[in-house]
Amino acid sequence: MIYMEKEKNDLGKAHQTLVTIWAALLFSQFLFLFVIYMVKREVFAFDFSQSIGGGEPVLVLALAGVSVVNFFLSISFRKKFIREAIEKQQVQLVQTGTIIGCALGESITLFGLLLVFVETYPYFYIFFALGILAILLSYPKRDDVMAAGFKR
Repeated sequence: MIYMEKEKNDLGKAHQTLVTIWAALLFSQFLFLFVIYMVKREVFAFDFSQSIGGGEPVLVLALAGVSVVNFFLSISFRKKFIREAIEKQQVQLVQTGTIIGCALGESITLFGLLLVFVETYPYFYIFFALGILAILLSYPKRDDVMAAGFKR
């Protein structure tokens, strides 16, 4: 009985750690926006007279394509790792899935950041919205941690 309580507390701490990591990665996206605001304030004027392709449509299209792929990969990798964590009863795989999902989401916002600094791209916020959504969808659920941690 005492062992089960200790295991439950350990799983609770593992979940808290994952939520802390997730929150820090989410917060960093808003720090990127702050950096853009401080350095390239003019992109926040939201001048939509420029085409969606910007000055470098091939670059924008390539980064948009990779971003969409990364978005779907972040979801599928996270689900794959959680499924594997539950099958193998390894909580660390839940952490791996969460971090990979968040990292792929962060890569999307980094592409938007790159476009801001390379060509002052006015539609950068689309990349940020997609990246933040990917990170939000990677939120570590307590049930996943518990299912991966309790020995059957």
